[in-house]
Amino acid sequence: MGTSVVHAGARVGEGTTLGEYVVIEDGARIGKNCEIGHHVVIRRDTVVGDGVRIDDMCILGKWPLRAPNSILPPTGALPPTVIGDGCLLGAMATVYRGATLGNKVLVADQASVREKVTIGEFTIVGRGVVVENECTVGRYVKLETECYITAYSVIEDRVFVAPQVTTTNDNFVGRTEERKKHFKGVTIRRGGRVGAGSVILPGRVIGADAQVAAGSVVSRDVPDETMVMGVPARVIRKVKEEQLLKNQGWPE
Repeated sequence: MGTSVVHAGARVGEGTTLGEYVVIEDGARIGKNCEIGHHVVIRRDTVVGDGVRIDDMCILGKWPLRAPNSILPPTGALPPTVIGDGCLLGAMATVYRGATLGNKVLVADQASVREKVTIGEFTIVGRGVVVENECTVGRYVKLETECYITAYSVIEDRVFVAPQVTTTNDNFVGRTEERKKHFKGVTIRRGGRVGAGSVILPGRVIGADAQVAAGSVVSRDVPDETMVMGVPARVIRKVKEEQLLKNQGWPE
């Protein structure tokens, strides 16, 4: 049997089980009745709520890397990673230091949640999804397999982002010093939906209950309750009344 290492300054709640070769660093606090798989690493000061499942080779509280020639500002001090009650963290998922997950969030296998990210309760972060730094993701959001949420984005409640959607934040595509003044992620308002394989250009806003058809390139803001389609995306029609959030009977 492999040996797990729990630092003397860490706290593990009653009923929590550890797999083989688990490492829990100083100051980490693990709640009650959690299930921690094999080869999991929980970095210093990380806070994990009650009833959390953490699958094999997951890393919580990872400190971000910054390349010597990165144009982003230094990370500086970051608060501990916080994982809410009842969360599910898949195999090889990584949640960076400074990220906060609300209660009952699912982060699936091989997904990555970067520093200074907040994710609201009951949200699903699908397999292989990347949520980059300094993003806000709301409640009851679905980020489907391998979609990419670029840094400095805002995703509001009840948003649906289909597989392999790409969001962007740099209109200068890595050239000229001017670009450093204009980094801006995307905003998807409450109930917005984005179809598979779509691309959303920097700074674009997808309105509340708007819909982007699969394979579209969004180069302009999308009005509320409007469907767009194409390359570049153009308005096709209003979203059907029966598809609006207000007609779903879902809790706020």
